[in-house]
Amino acid sequence: MAGYGKRLRPQSSITPKPLMTVRGQCMVERIIAKFTQTLPKKITDGIFILGPGFDRIAYDILDAVCAKYDIHPHYVIQAEPKGTAHAVSCAQDFLDGEGVVVYADTVFDMDPITTFGDSDVVAWVKEVDDPSRFGVAVRENDRITAFVEKPQEFISNEALIGIYYIQNLNQLKSAINFLYDHKICGKDGEYYLTDAFDRMLKEGLIFSSTTVNAWLDCGTLNAFMDTTRYLLNHEPQNVDGPRCNNSIIIEPVYIGEDSHVTDSIIGPYVSIEAGAQITHSIIKNSIIFESANVQDSVLNDSMIGAHSTVIGKLNSLNVGDYSDLS
Repeated sequence: MAGYGKRLRPQSSITPKPLMTVRGQCMVERIIAKFTQTLPKKITDGIFILGPGFDRIAYDILDAVCAKYDIHPHYVIQAEPKGTAHAVSCAQDFLDGEGVVVYADTVFDMDPITTFGDSDVVAWVKEVDDPSRFGVAVRENDRITAFVEKPQEFISNEALIGIYYIQNLNQLKSAINFLYDHKICGKDGEYYLTDAFDRMLKEGLIFSSTTVNAWLDCGTLNAFMDTTRYLLNHEPQNVDGPRCNNSIIIEPVYIGEDSHVTDSIIGPYVSIEAGAQITHSIIKNSIIFESANVQDSVLNDSMIGAHSTVIGKLNSLNVGDYSDLS
């Protein structure tokens, strides 16, 4: 979780990207909830690798999520961005036994897993049209034989989506230390998990792959909107009860707890997060984040940040947290 989320600014300027809400749940909670439902063993501990800019509120959110799922939280800091392998090595005190390493900026759906068999490492993959944009897994039958970062010539279309099960995390720690000892890094000086896994492959460990039903990127503003639209189509909506007064709802629409919509037309494809207030407005294809206040406005293709106020606007807006456009 240590990245800066620059491609999501201004939305991620205050709220760290993995804690941004996607149709009622922050990304990290969605990941934990999905693993709780699908892994063959209970999750006991969560090790969160954070950047130096996380404030106390972020820790409080993560504490609350872990308490909800009966998980013990631990926090480590990646003080400077030196790559994905370096980020994982910041948690070296916890790299023991089996575990899952996951990048916390995607939303995914997968079926329950009953066993990982005899695999030392399992990588989750998804077939893509343009593998040159991703790290890919190369397979022979059901075994992974190589990892290639952004191949310029076609070698595989199975993109690595940033989720890995490791039976013995000590072996991953040793592989990362091998990268350090031999200065195996990119031209930018960063150390990558794919290189560590490649080292483990060369040591004879057994790698296999599994897939997901959906892999939804949240790394850019457009991708975040697309992911929200997907979830609005695939998850039950909640627009009943006292949350709507004298308003027209054109589904799919999500309206979070303690939100109120009055004298408005909402939808289609609108996610209104917890505590938001909408009055005398027409909104479609938009996300209204937590505790935002929108009045007398017509919005389309907009993102209104948490605790922001928008009054009297007729626009497509991208407004960060704690802003005032009135």
